[in-house]
Amino acid sequence: MKKLVFLALAFPLLGLAACQKQEEQKAEPPRPVLSVIARNDATAVLMAPGIVQAQYTTELGFRVLGRVVARNVSVGDIVKKGDVVAALDAIALELAVKSSQADLFNAKAQQTNAATTAQRQKRLAETRSGTESALEEAEQALKTADANVAKAQANLDKAEEQLSYAKLLAEFDGVVTATSVEVGQTVSAGDSVVTIARPDPREVVIDIPEGNIGELKTGSVFDVVLQLDPTVHSQGKVREISPIADTTTRTRRVKITLINPPVSFRLGSVVTASTAMGGETKMTLPASALLIREGEGSFVWVVDEASGKVSRRAVKLEDGRPDGSVIHVTEGIREGERVVTAGVHQLQDGQTVKINERKSQ
Repeated sequence: MKKLVFLALAFPLLGLAACQKQEEQKAEPPRPVLSVIARNDATAVLMAPGIVQAQYTTELGFRVLGRVVARNVSVGDIVKKGDVVAALDAIALELAVKSSQADLFNAKAQQTNAATTAQRQKRLAETRSGTESALEEAEQALKTADANVAKAQANLDKAEEQLSYAKLLAEFDGVVTATSVEVGQTVSAGDSVVTIARPDPREVVIDIPEGNIGELKTGSVFDVVLQLDPTVHSQGKVREISPIADTTTRTRRVKITLINPPVSFRLGSVVTASTAMGGETKMTLPASALLIREGEGSFVWVVDEASGKVSRRAVKLEDGRPDGSVIHVTEGIREGERVVTAGVHQLQDGQTVKINERKSQ
């Protein structure tokens, strides 16, 4: 009978111990959250989309008229200095070289004959067997022959140079950004055939409304973000501001030279360039950080980085309820505090959280 009583008392104790173990096992791990460091930002921010372009771009064209028989590159190809990018039919130019070579050979033969005649007339004059006039004529003929040789050599050099123009060479290392002709097409001297851009230095080209230029000037610093991956960014300085606005869009073109841009800033990449225009600063947070309680007010969750716990903090907004992607906080948050930006409706006071370092700022 005593054994039954002991068992009856033991079972509740075992059950209580089991419940305590289950509660310990059910203790929630720290909740991962996204967050940002509160900072005072300039309210006047100039922001515009742009395109990454090469600062130096050259349109290559033939120096002579002809029919294109080869185009060795296409858009996107990488070329090295001296590479043949296109060629013309060179038959007529080759014939011109052969003709000049024949003229030079004939001029040299006449020069040799004139030199021999001049030497003979000189010996005859020395022995009183020839006349002075004959010697003068021979010497004049030799000078004419020398001039004809020089002229023929110049014509040959010109013909050979013209023949070299039948091949269009890349003048520097770069990438092909455009082609303007096809094989079989006849081009005139100077017509654009291939456009080659230097890969560096690179710049961003943006168009800014004329009324927003403000105090922007050459040397102003921009932060440039890649639109496909906002975590990739670079800095740049304004190199050129168009003095005249476009008559249709009323915008002015601004060129920003990138400073040590990452490899992902390829030519043609779409980016967003922004810069602070000065003036008053305000505490700016993502609108997703705001927790609104009807009848209580607006709140945010502040993370105590030492303990890893969150606390609800009442804040005052500049514009009341937000209707955009950001909010401007005038009271309740100090610069440098970490504020939760996602999942604010699932948190509780004193809850332990884990900062997602990869996506938090």
